[in-house]
Amino acid sequence: MSSRTPPSPPPPGVPAAAHPEHLGHVVFITASAAMGGFLFGYDSSVINGAVEAIRDRYAIGSAELAQVIAIALIGCAIGAATAGRIADRIGRIACMRIAALLFAASAVGSALPFALWDLAMWRVIGGFAIGMASVIGPAYIAEVSPPAYRGRLASFQQAAIVIGIAVSQLVNFGILSLADGEQRGKLGGLEAWQWMLGVMVVPALLYGLLSFAIPESPRYLISAGRIDRARKVLVEVEGEHVDLDARVAEIDRAMRSEHRSTFRDLLGGRFGFLPIVWIGIGLSVFQQLVGINVVFYYSSTLWQSVGIDPTSSFFYSFTSSIVNIIGTVIAMVLVDRIGRRPLALIGSAGMAISLALEAWAFSAPLVNGKLPGTQGTVALIAAHVFVLFFALSWGVVVWVLLGEMFPNRIRAAALGVAASAQWLANWLITATFPSLSDWNLSATYIIYASFAVLSIPFVHFFVKETKGKPLEEMG
Repeated sequence: MSSRTPPSPPPPGVPAAAHPEHLGHVVFITASAAMGGFLFGYDSSVINGAVEAIRDRYAIGSAELAQVIAIALIGCAIGAATAGRIADRIGRIACMRIAALLFAASAVGSALPFALWDLAMWRVIGGFAIGMASVIGPAYIAEVSPPAYRGRLASFQQAAIVIGIAVSQLVNFGILSLADGEQRGKLGGLEAWQWMLGVMVVPALLYGLLSFAIPESPRYLISAGRIDRARKVLVEVEGEHVDLDARVAEIDRAMRSEHRSTFRDLLGGRFGFLPIVWIGIGLSVFQQLVGINVVFYYSSTLWQSVGIDPTSSFFYSFTSSIVNIIGTVIAMVLVDRIGRRPLALIGSAGMAISLALEAWAFSAPLVNGKLPGTQGTVALIAAHVFVLFFALSWGVVVWVLLGEMFPNRIRAAALGVAASAQWLANWLITATFPSLSDWNLSATYIIYASFAVLSIPFVHFFVKETKGKPLEEMG
């Protein structure tokens, strides 16, 4: 007689097919797929540690530097726009492997550039991989997750992104410490910044290897006519007691009844797009125009520009990423409890105040190349508070709203337009910050604070609460 403890019964309302005895394996599958999200976050922010070294290595000004940093976003937009079609043709797993290969190639190429244009090219390739990962990860996780656990498992992607950001800053800090605080210091024949960009090859290879350990999406397998394999995967992720005939028929029926929305479906409003589409675009744009990606792309440069030594500036970039993780966890706990709109409004108010404090701190004249003591302390605290309020609100809420707010018939196309607007706004902030900060750093933060303030009436008057509403009720 076995001494093994019998498995506990599923939670109330959870079908036997989603019995916890299968959840461990599903968590492994989900975490493996979320490695794409980890690389998304890692590759997006690792450049933070190399900005000043690239400027010095190639003797370029702020405008040229901004284009090298921002050009990856072009690849992101292309990757996000094409990943869905690629995945539908060759499968989700094959798409993951392509993304892993592109991440690895970008890491090696960016670490060993022979010219500035060469570095820019590899950043575009890395951006393409980011765009693919931003689409494939959530889609695959949704398709393999048991319905009763889908919401919690879907959060793995966002958690992986913020962890990737934090790990990239920790790695950058560690490499800088080994190089005695010099971003161009020599380590094993390469400069420190080259190692920072090159280390990403390790998680990229891990992502590729994990893709061989997880099954293809049952939805794709059914669409490809591989019914027997789809049935095996459904047993693997939903349990042995699942009614396979019913589940296969349900998935097949859902795919056949889907309306593939097109760009034309979004038109018809007074200003071109339908009002709900403009609201989605507004959410995406406001999320970026508050300047959050300045933190992830330029924080080390920012702190060094006001007199903080490189090692400390890298440490503050790392602590900001830890705050980002904490805020994301808070959002994941609260978004279904207090609602999307209240959380967004709280975040907007907190961001507006902290950005205004940063603007005040940066308005002080530098003394011996440094901010005065009070202003320096305020700037550091306000920067971390800004990240916290963004992470616990707009960082998560916008993606939740975009996934829920659109009517079924236009959801896919509207999400594509909103995501494109987000990448465009991201590019705008990333490309303009170096020149704006050279012009007037305090005024730059006043601009970001103004967008945070404007987001409050936007949410109050235009954004409807979606908490607890079935997707079928959206309209």
